Amino acid sequence: MAIVLPRVNLDEPRYDQSTYLNRAKHFLIVTNPLNAFATEEQLDRAARIVRDYRAGKPVPDVSSVDELWSAKYLYDSAFHPDTGEKMLLVGRMSAQVPMNMTITGCMMTFYKSTPAVIFWQWFNQSFNAVVNYTNRSGASPISQEQLLTSYCMATGGALVTALTLNRLVRNAPPLVGRLVPLAAVAAANCINIPLMRIQEIKNGVTLLDKDGKELGQSVRAAKEGISAVTFSRILMAMPGMVFTPVLMNTLEKRGFLRRFPWANAPIQTLFCGLCLTFATPLCCALFSQKASISVDSIEEELRTKLRKERPELDVVYYNKGL
Repeated sequence: MAIVLPRVNLDEPRYDQSTYLNRAKHFLIVTNPLNAFATEEQLDRAARIVRDYRAGKPVPDVSSVDELWSAKYLYDSAFHPDTGEKMLLVGRMSAQVPMNMTITGCMMTFYKSTPAVIFWQWFNQSFNAVVNYTNRSGASPISQEQLLTSYCMATGGALVTALTLNRLVRNAPPLVGRLVPLAAVAAANCINIPLMRIQEIKNGVTLLDKDGKELGQSVRAAKEGISAVTFSRILMAMPGMVFTPVLMNTLEKRGFLRRFPWANAPIQTLFCGLCLTFATPLCCALFSQKASISVDSIEEELRTKLRKERPELDVVYYNKGL
């Protein structure tokens, strides 16, 4: 006989998202790298549990609320919150730490060689393009032409920044040179994220009331959400790309890297992974994924419409993406 579970709202995170600590707790679970190793069978089982529970059907696979939430968080780690589609593995937030630690470690290890700079900046922007497209807000279509344009401009921006700065800091202290990849990543994010989500900037994101009812589309909300995502992505990269150069510069001064040159790449990669394990969820938590915007701040036409139809509304919500 199936256990009857109490009703909980799976459309909202388990922890109240009005506080930073609860958002951090939420994203620590969502971005858990172990979720990236879940099998297709485990993901499909989690999806079935969540969908059956939402539909009021029995869920014999689950015997407690804790198990239900475990399934929900596994579901959230792999399925888009708006479309319900299974996301590409490398685009999921659970893949951020293992992917970024490898890419960042290599960018900072081989920052002096021009061919290596070109390859790793290209590789990083290819990865970022997949992540930004996968985590866009809603079912925002993007043409192949726009996809290619965004990818080329972000990659070009990163390469120009990295190669130009490498030339400028050629005679600077080693620590300054090691910080060049961070500047390139920041510049590329400022190009890549808005361009990969250009349809939201053109057409807006869907605004919802607190009960999830659609109210209309807002370009201003889209711009706020994309700006927040860009800021958090740059901040996410900073700990690994700032503290790692400081560590490596210290090891180089003390002669450690001269004695053990083979340790250069492994140390940078593992230390980046340690930083990203915490920086990823903590930076995602800076802004709630279900973002809010004042009715007074949205477009005049939509604001007038809502004031007439829903005068009690002061704040509306939207998915800002990740």
